[in-house]
Amino acid sequence: MSQVVQSRRIRAVDLAKRKAEGAKIIALTAYHAHTASILDPHCDFILVGDSLGMVMHGMETTLPVTLEMMIVQAQAVIRGTSRALIVVDMPFGSYEASPQQAFMSAARVLKETGAGAIKMEGGARFAETVSFLVERGIPVMGHIGLTPQSVNTMGGFRVQGRGEEGERKLMQDAQAISNAGAFAIVLEGIVEPVARAIATTPSITTVTIGIGASTACDGQILVLEDMLGLSERVPKFVKRFGSLRGQIEGAVEAYAEEVRAGRFPADEHTYQPN
Repeated sequence: MSQVVQSRRIRAVDLAKRKAEGAKIIALTAYHAHTASILDPHCDFILVGDSLGMVMHGMETTLPVTLEMMIVQAQAVIRGTSRALIVVDMPFGSYEASPQQAFMSAARVLKETGAGAIKMEGGARFAETVSFLVERGIPVMGHIGLTPQSVNTMGGFRVQGRGEEGERKLMQDAQAISNAGAFAIVLEGIVEPVARAIATTPSITTVTIGIGASTACDGQILVLEDMLGLSERVPKFVKRFGSLRGQIEGAVEAYAEEVRAGRFPADEHTYQPN
């Protein structure tokens, strides 16, 4: 009898192979099973981002998001997918105190969700934590540049990498996170020449994922709701590939009109005795 070959999820190590082959890596965010199922055939990895605080809950920043919120939404995304690598954001306050705190939080995420990796914000100052996690079997995606969890110390959502000092710091951050063993680094809100330099520096061997960075990155990621046109306000780096907000509003308006007029439900939408 011929043996059926079971497909498996993409793993963190597979992204390095894609980088070596020169194949672009595709990623989007998701927080629900149904949207994740739509993304699954097309994305190499899906990020359950702490952006859910702003997108789903109307928060002004990502800071109030809890580890419990991340776990619940990651569980939903896992249920809706079978192919893509699922990466879960470590929310503010769940990893900064010590490498040990980061390990306990990350281990809980992986055990309770079945995700394949975690993502944490921060550059060189968190290199020790990244190394601590990787050495203990937790795949880590780094995140440098515009780091939303640092919005209060950054003075807002500001583009990073301007000036010699800004460029030097970002290069150091990227090199430190790469050396620490992260399998990928998200480069967010970084001026294009600096992002390009990071993505093409031979000593920075990890996979680079751009969001408001450069086409030189190994892959790109956007917040799903932003690129679908569901968000009213989006950063400059977002291209709207759809206009679903208007379509949803039109559908809701048509529904309300038919209910008020008594045209819905019609006979074909109701059940008869025989």
